[in-house]
Amino acid sequence: MAKWLGRGASQLDPHPARDDRPLRAVCEDATMGRWDGPRDLIASTGRDWDRRVFRLQILARNGVRLRWAEAWASAEPYNPDALAMLAHVQALRAIVAAEPDDAALDEAWRTCLAAAEAAPADPSPWLVMMALVRTLAPDWNTLLELWHEVARRDPFNRESHHEVLAYLMPRKHGSTTVMFDWVRDRVQGVPDGSPLVVLLLVAQAEHYRYRQSQRSGVGVAIHPWMECPDIDRVLERWWHLRPAVRHANFTDDANYLAHALSFAGRHREAHAVFEEIGPYAAKLPWAYCGDAEQLFQTHRERARNAPRSLRRR
Repeated sequence: MAKWLGRGASQLDPHPARDDRPLRAVCEDATMGRWDGPRDLIASTGRDWDRRVFRLQILARNGVRLRWAEAWASAEPYNPDALAMLAHVQALRAIVAAEPDDAALDEAWRTCLAAAEAAPADPSPWLVMMALVRTLAPDWNTLLELWHEVARRDPFNRESHHEVLAYLMPRKHGSTTVMFDWVRDRVQGVPDGSPLVVLLLVAQAEHYRYRQSQRSGVGVAIHPWMECPDIDRVLERWWHLRPAVRHANFTDDANYLAHALSFAGRHREAHAVFEEIGPYAAKLPWAYCGDAEQLFQTHRERARNAPRSLRRR
């Protein structure tokens, strides 16, 4: 396992758990087919829905080709954590399957409903159903109904908003106009300090990716981050007002900000963002512009070498 290197480290650390060190340790248990570690970790996470969803998602990757989630649910059939874990695993299997499998979809859906009944306050089963609808059975009205179920339990849930945005992307089931309209409407109503403000930059990156695909491989000369007011909105409404305690996907969101600042030529401002990211380079959105790891390291180095203050004339 890659060692946790701390902020500002030069070596990159690809572990999906990022800086969640308890989760890293439990991932080792999961890869060996043991479910007692995942059980204890999810139980200790309590009603921190943001962290709970993140840990369930990462652990599910370790359960796709193993059977420890089934073993846990069989041993503790009335444990809502076991049902939530199994729902994540079954849904991921259905999503990544080489061929569509209606039986796998139905099985995952039934487990989601059982998990939702076992823990009515938990938004995670509804998030899994959102992912299933978005990827395997696209239906806007059903997706909205599920989103409202999540919002009843966790109004500013990060993952539910990203699920809706993914559905509305122009290369999926929406359009550029609809995507931006929805994002800007949602961001307007979220509290300052919320990472949901980063949706603005996610939409910008997706817009760039879509433009690239429409030009048959010919690069777009001007990046949308040049003179992009959304960067300052994210700095002012999220970055400068973010809570002291990081949310679970902090480094992924910070990568979008570092990427936008870098491609806007604002390397001095990007330095602090790279320092907070540390070794946790995310594939997206860097991969939209070339080799993700190389671009991250190049722009991080530029940020480190940028003058820390502007000279007065």
